[in-house]
Amino acid sequence: MAPAVHAGMGAPMQAAVKPPGRPQRRRFYSTRLACCLGMAVLCMGWADHVRAQPASAAVSQAETLLFETDHLARIKPPAALTYEFRKVSNVEPGFTDKVQLDLAGSKGKTSATLHFLSGEHKHDIPALQDAHGNPVLLGFLERDIAEMKRLTGGSTAYFRKRIRMALAEGAQVTSQTITYQGKSLPAQAVRIQPYLNDPMHARFEQYLHKTYTFVVSEQVPGGVYQLRSSLANEGGPVVAGSGSSGVTVANSVLSTTMAPPAAAPGSAHPAPAIDETLTLVGLTHSGR
Repeated sequence: MAPAVHAGMGAPMQAAVKPPGRPQRRRFYSTRLACCLGMAVLCMGWADHVRAQPASAAVSQAETLLFETDHLARIKPPAALTYEFRKVSNVEPGFTDKVQLDLAGSKGKTSATLHFLSGEHKHDIPALQDAHGNPVLLGFLERDIAEMKRLTGGSTAYFRKRIRMALAEGAQVTSQTITYQGKSLPAQAVRIQPYLNDPMHARFEQYLHKTYTFVVSEQVPGGVYQLRSSLANEGGPVVAGSGSSGVTVANSVLSTTMAPPAAAPGSAHPAPAIDETLTLVGLTHSGR
């Protein structure tokens, strides 16, 4: 489900987006991505690409918005961010679940514990002792990558690499207006299609048109408003909807099941269609 979008530009994110002639790609980025988001298990996978870049390579606008912005700076712990996760699919049953990010403060640092889904869908994420960026971003991506591996047997390193390269080199960034808890707020959306121009896409043809959309805004708590991965028929409708979270999103209608797309000529099975969306519900403070 994609957010309601309108033309317009709001206030910039806390970390200013670089205009043409951006500063050189800094080691700070790889450190922020791998360590300030704090997931030691993921450090090698998400930071290696950045470290391998020439020193003169510029940090992209998408990378700045997602990985060089202190999304948690405006939150005073103890607090908890709650998100709604929805999956619709013609491959297997869809579901709705909850993601919660618990934040605690100690000695001027913010620790973060991410509870990503529950029961059979639970995805374990390491806790962070000094969080700055919002770890829900990597939690969403790592679960998505794990699901692609489960469904195809493909390499997690391959999927990570394609996403990293797309964010660094091929992302589209647009200004939008979102509706959050009854208020219209400025936001920016980062959109990538990691496999569209992949020379090895024949290995995973079903993901050729898979699209990721990351909607961020400094006006919402935690900086991350919505994360979405969408795999549908080429030219098919974008699945979207309005949940019980008080967050309005639009572009089409979300149902708990996705109508199977037409099968390709000569194929006994329809093309896979999977849409997963994580949307901010709200912030609650505790211990007050």
